[in-house]
Formats: sequence, structure tokens, C-alpha cells
Amino acid sequence: MGERRYYVYILTNAARTVFYIGVTNDLIRRTYEHREHFVDGFTKRYRVDRLVYFEEFATAYDAITREKELKKWSRRKKLALIQEDNPSLEDKYPQLLG
Repeated sequence: MGERRYYVYILTNAARTVFYIGVTNDLIRRTYEHREHFVDGFTKRYRVDRLVYFEEFATAYDAITREKELKKWSRRKKLALIQEDNPSLEDKYPQLLG
């Protein structure tokens, strides 16, 4: 059985005006759920469904700690982090699928 991995991810909307930060142990499944608006709440209400950034962690504790840290950041700081890896804020979900 393989090692379980955990992810902190950032989603945005089509206009790139809103960021959502979450944690999951299955990035493909969770991103799909956001894209299809399966769960009521913030991401469905604001159509936040484009994966623009993610980090991988070996433990849930580390991922949750990082999520809490990022959520405290200003929008400008979050945007700078995203743009280090993804300058155009393109949707990375298709890349995950291969």
C-alpha cells in the first residue's frame, strides 16, 4: 500500500478575484467536486473552481498547519506565492489528469 499524501490547494474563479484554500488527501477528487459544484458553500456560491496552486505533504498535521498559515496571509501575498509557480494563474486541473 502506498504512502498517503496530503495537499493544500488554492482555487480561484474565472475572474481571478477570489481565492479559496483547502486541504485534502485526494487532490483530483476534491478539485473535481469543486468544479462540479457538488458541495454547497463558498466555492459553489462564488464559482471557485480553478486549481491554481497546490503543495504536497506527508502528514495531515503538516498540511493543516500550512493551510492555517496561508489563510492568514493577505491576498497580495497569496497571489505572489501562486505566481511563483503559475504566473498566469492557469487551471492546473487538466495537468493532474495527465
